[in-house]
Formats: sequence, C-alpha cells, structure tokens
Amino acid sequence: MSTALVLLGDIATLQAGFGFPPSLQGRTNGRYPFAKVGDISRGGRSESSILSKADHYVDAADVAALRAKIVPPGSILFAKIGEAIRQNHRVVAGCEMLIDNNAMAAIPNARVDSRFLYHYLKTVDFYCLAPATTVPALRKSDLERLQVPLPPLPEQRRIAAILDQADALRAKRREALAQLDSLTQSIFIEMFGDPATNPKGWPAATLGDFIFTASDGPHVSPPYSETGIPFLSTRHVRPGEISWSDLKYLAESDAAVQWKKCRPQRGDILYTKGGTTGLAAAVRTDTPFAVWVHVALLKPNPSKVETEWLESMLNAEFCYRQSQDLTHGIANRDLGLKRMTKIRMYSPPLSLQREFVERKERVNSIRATSRLALAELDALFASLQHRAFAGQLL
Repeated sequence: MSTALVLLGDIATLQAGFGFPPSLQGRTNGRYPFAKVGDISRGGRSESSILSKADHYVDAADVAALRAKIVPPGSILFAKIGEAIRQNHRVVAGCEMLIDNNAMAAIPNARVDSRFLYHYLKTVDFYCLAPATTVPALRKSDLERLQVPLPPLPEQRRIAAILDQADALRAKRREALAQLDSLTQSIFIEMFGDPATNPKGWPAATLGDFIFTASDGPHVSPPYSETGIPFLSTRHVRPGEISWSDLKYLAESDAAVQWKKCRPQRGDILYTKGGTTGLAAAVRTDTPFAVWVHVALLKPNPSKVETEWLESMLNAEFCYRQSQDLTHGIANRDLGLKRMTKIRMYSPPLSLQREFVERKERVNSIRATSRLALAELDALFASLQHRAFAGQLL
C-alpha cells in the first residue's frame, strides 16, 4: 500500500509550554496537572505511554493568570530543550494539562489518529533535529516540516492497535524482569533479615572488614581511542549489573597507566563514588577494562565474604542510605574511599552466604533467559514499526 507523506505541521499543532512560577509549584492536587520534563521522562521510562499525573497541579484561576493554553488529551508530549531531548521520551496526555516551557506538545487534528502519531514520533530521533548549539533546543518550525507517512484513518488505527499490542507484550516482559530483580533482594531479606534491624543477631561489621582494598582510577582524564580497552564510568554501573553499551575506549598503553592504580578482575565489585553514588555491581567477566575515578574498585576478601552476597548487601536500602549520608558535596558529589569503608552491615556465616549465592545464580539464569526473550520482542517491535510506516504491514 502506497502511503502519502505529509508535514507534521499539517496534521498537528505544535504547542510549547509555559513558564512555571515557583509560587505555584508544590501543589499535589488541583484541576490540571502541570507536567515538567521530569514527569515526561518518568512516564517515558514507565510501562505506560499515558501521562495523567504530575508532581505539580494548578487550578483554572492559575491557568487564566498565566494566560496558558491547555494541552488536550491525546496530545503527544516531549522535551524540547537540553539533554533531555537525547532521551527521546514520548508520552500521550491522558487528560487536560499544562506543560512547562522546557516541553512541547504535538496536538493531533482530525486527519491523524493520536496513537498512530505517537508510535511514529517514537521512531524519530529528535536530538538529530536540534541545532548543534551549547544548549540543544527543538524549533517549532523544524518540527512542522517533519515528514510523516499518513495512510487513511482506518489503516492508521489498525497499525496503532498492532503496535499497541506488541508494545504491551514488551511491557509485560519488562515487568517480569523487574519482579526478578526484586526477587533477589526478597531472598536476601528472607535468609538474613533486614540489615537495618538485624533480627537474626548477626555480628556487626563494616564494608572495610570484608575487603582487602578500595581504590579508584587516576584523577586525570585519559585520552580516548576509537577502539581498545573499554573505559567505564558511573553510568555503566547499575545495581547488580554492569552496562557495556555506549562505551569509551583507551589504547592499551593508556589503560596500563590506569591499571597501575586500579585494575578490575572477576570477583571484584564496582561501587559508584562520584556523582551518582552508592550503586554496586560485581565483575563477572575476564574481559580487561578500566574505570574512571568516580568508580571505586572493591577487592573482597574471600575468606570473609562472598562477592555476590556483598553486592546485594551494598545495594540493600540500609547500605544505600548510608552511602548517601556519607556522600559530600552538592555540585560535585563524592563518596570518599575512606568514608565508604565505614558503611555498616552484618556478617553472617560464609556457608549461608554461599547458599544465598546459589539461589541468586538460579534467579540470574532465569533473568538471562527473560532478557533474551525481551531482546527478541524488541527486534520484532522494531521490525513492525519499520513495516508499519513503510506501508508494508499487511
């Protein structure tokens, strides 16, 4: 089926948001949600594409005072300024609302189905449309010239329904993965008790009691290379997991300089200490890599602790709260190496730790299988998107 290309400005009104005076912020109820970019990003990361709530609310009198235009339900919302554009989150307004001046709405007219337009705009990298300036920003005139494939309305609705169903399957798989993530911590609490109260009466300990050393990389930015040794920063360390995407690389000679101070090995733990602090991930690979100064390298003592158990302990809420209390600074947040070793915990028998590790490994095996299934669903969804907007979805 041949599909006509139309300009986004011909099928939707692009409406920017309004400045949100501090005097109106902080209300948790009211007639209209006042969505900021954070609300849009949070909605984009969630399993729902509909945004009906926000952190702030206003009433009709406030709308009149602001001379603001209400965004109607069905509008597609997105960030229009700053690095938030790079995240490429899209949500659909689930009710009448306002948006702040860092966001924009595409308000569909009668020619286009809202869900169809939402799915199409999710395929567009808006960051590429933002002029290369110090602060990237989307221009209404550029977005209005964006070409959109527009089949007849019945076909739009059919395509949107298919993509909605496929996206719902992905959401269910992601939800199952999230439950598996929480299952490991539930097993931990079941076996050892809440670290905050230590109901089983385990001997008290600190992080320093369980490790040989806590170190970090050189405090100088290294030269980067197109290929070579992966160089990890805090964004690559997540609770219980190391991300190997969006990497930078070092030449092996430069990595060797890093390794003189700090060389990760299987069985170590990466622990974020700069910016985003207090996240722990065990090293489960023999692949050589180096770490930035904002990532601490913990060398567990195997005669006292199991690495996988210590990773779970550090990611428990009790230890995470301590890490935040021990983090100093506002603009440059830092969890010092000496301070982190003071994090309190308990010390159960190694035999029980090993039993926990076995149970954790079984959960991890299921998680790996589920992630493969999610990757297949993601690939299928991408294929459906391509075919849908190329007029090939029969």
